[in-house]
Amino acid sequence: MLNPQWLRTFSTLVELGNFTRTAERLDLTQAAVSQHVQRLEARLGLLLIRRPRQLELTPAGQALLAYCAEVSAADQRLQQQLSAADGEHGEVSLITPGSIGLALHQHLLDIQQILPGLSIRHRFGPDADVLAAVLENRVELGLVTLKPTDARLTVERFAEEPLELVAPSGHELKTWADLERLGFIDHPDGQAMAGRLLSRRFPGSPGPHNLPCRGFTNQISLILDPVARGLGFSVLPRYARLAYSQPERIQVVEGAPQVVDTLWLLYRAEWPLSTRAQTVLQRLKPHFTPAVV
Repeated sequence: MLNPQWLRTFSTLVELGNFTRTAERLDLTQAAVSQHVQRLEARLGLLLIRRPRQLELTPAGQALLAYCAEVSAADQRLQQQLSAADGEHGEVSLITPGSIGLALHQHLLDIQQILPGLSIRHRFGPDADVLAAVLENRVELGLVTLKPTDARLTVERFAEEPLELVAPSGHELKTWADLERLGFIDHPDGQAMAGRLLSRRFPGSPGPHNLPCRGFTNQISLILDPVARGLGFSVLPRYARLAYSQPERIQVVEGAPQVVDTLWLLYRAEWPLSTRAQTVLQRLKPHFTPAVV
């Protein structure tokens, strides 16, 4: 590994183009500056061509200068990651299921506008992916619908989200026969969600797998498009419905009993949550209280 002081000397020398000024800036002697360059050249070959009033980089010198920039950037990223006391700068990473992810998206953008020093990295994933990402330290925060029991995790209640029966605006859905006539818009969790909700709303019914399937999509933001066009109904979490851009074209078919899922916040228990992650959570939580909204 190359000595970091040699690299600092080399990059400063290239910047200033002068051994004397480099020595003054780094509080070194000119002999020390020359020695650092010589040691690098002993390892890497000729780096600089010394001309009157000018230093010219060789191809090896250009490659080393690029390497110095990479090392400097990596050092800055490391310092940023370790600056846990700074709540307004650095990266915050989180992974969430699709429905709550849609609802979080605009709030996360709002936070970044208010605190532009934060870089928020958010991706969507099912519960299994969320759990693995947090446990493997690939993200700092996660949200899941099934509460884990792993002792390595701190688990907190974050919000509650009902399942909703969503139909095209103007359609009347009171009986199982009404559902059969309209048909079902399915999605990856559609059968499971519909089974949980419809079995309570329509006890004794043959189940959602017996309903005509009018369409399927694996993109949660697109599930309600065919519903809005009158092609069928669907069952999905409330936050997905609240994020839909054409609410006037759909309706929630109210009924009892409700099916309500709890969303659980996860992060590693063995070390403190970074101050910047705490800052993001403090700004998010008022929008997602652990009560049905």
